[in-house]
Amino acid sequence: MKAGSIYSQLERNLTYPLMGSLPVYKMRAFTPPACHLVRSGRNPDERIYAGGLPVSEKERNRDGMRSSSPANGYPLDPAVGSSDCRITRTRPSEYSHQPVMLGEVLSILEQIPSGYFLDATLGGAGHSKALLELRDDLYLVGIDQDEEAHIAARKALADLNGRFDLVHERFDRLDAVLDGLNVNKISGALFDLGVSSFQLDTPSRGFSFRNDGPLDMRMNRATGINAENLVNNTSYQDMFRILTQYGDERHAKRIARAIIKARPIATTSQLAEVVVNAMPSASKKSPGHPARRTFQAIRIAVNNEIEILESALNKTIDRLIPNGRCVIISYHSGEDRIVKRTLRTAAGLKNTVPKHLPKPSETATVRLTTRSGQTPSEDELVQNPRSSSARLRWFEKAGD
Repeated sequence: MKAGSIYSQLERNLTYPLMGSLPVYKMRAFTPPACHLVRSGRNPDERIYAGGLPVSEKERNRDGMRSSSPANGYPLDPAVGSSDCRITRTRPSEYSHQPVMLGEVLSILEQIPSGYFLDATLGGAGHSKALLELRDDLYLVGIDQDEEAHIAARKALADLNGRFDLVHERFDRLDAVLDGLNVNKISGALFDLGVSSFQLDTPSRGFSFRNDGPLDMRMNRATGINAENLVNNTSYQDMFRILTQYGDERHAKRIARAIIKARPIATTSQLAEVVVNAMPSASKKSPGHPARRTFQAIRIAVNNEIEILESALNKTIDRLIPNGRCVIISYHSGEDRIVKRTLRTAAGLKNTVPKHLPKPSETATVRLTTRSGQTPSEDELVQNPRSSSARLRWFEKAGD
């Protein structure tokens, strides 16, 4: 008997709303794995072992359960772990934060001088909590523009005797934040860029193509235009630029034209469907959901993530005391290029000139111990597939 013959012709002909899902009869095997993984939270490390096999979206919905991810790749939504087991995510009940490259971050920052430590992208305070537990001579200034992150961070830091101030603000305004707290200099800083898993896994935030929700994508939902406004009001030329510059999307022209033609677009599932239909058939067979780069690009544009980064890094360099250190973790090539360029400039490595011309005199304000970024260990990649695109760079403030 052929595998899947026990299923009806009706089940064989089921169609699925997004790319990446397999028909029921193809998801079954005669020798089932002992478990499948259930992950939740930001860059989740928790693994809940559940017996049996993943089931189709329609079977799961009949049982009143939330459907699994239809995508199958990073950067935005890996649905297959290194164990080759399908990953099924449950809707997060609260803000969860599993810090990326925690060991590497602590090994760098544990040597900073005593004083104030700035976490410019606080999130759930995973990195900061671990650092404050390691160093009782540090005081945290945490910045985040997501109000839900503040609630989670305050709860996580509750047992640290009030050694922190949390401010609801965007990190490019760190000067105003520090001045408001009468903090002149800092001993260390951390930028953990990108979007959190909690934001991705919460449909009402509108960050992900996996769940149907409103097109929002704002880190701070109290300000700025949302993704729906951007998608429905941006010109073709600007949409093409956004998809190319922020998403490295090869089919930006086709997708931009399709978005313009399909307006108005109000939900994440509508946008994902437009992108899928615009893509060439060959591209749909590539790992990962076809809409992942489009969603990434629009999110970056909505939140001005690239534009504010260089300014924030330069302000941080000015605020650091001699031998103070700053760690930056980026998840997108555009972010990493800005980080690398800014640090090379501050280290006096900006200008390259022919040998017959004198080298310009530049005063280095930071020291770089390595010119290449660090990537997660194999163990972390196994535990946390979403960390696969992370790249860590750090610098030390030069002495006066």
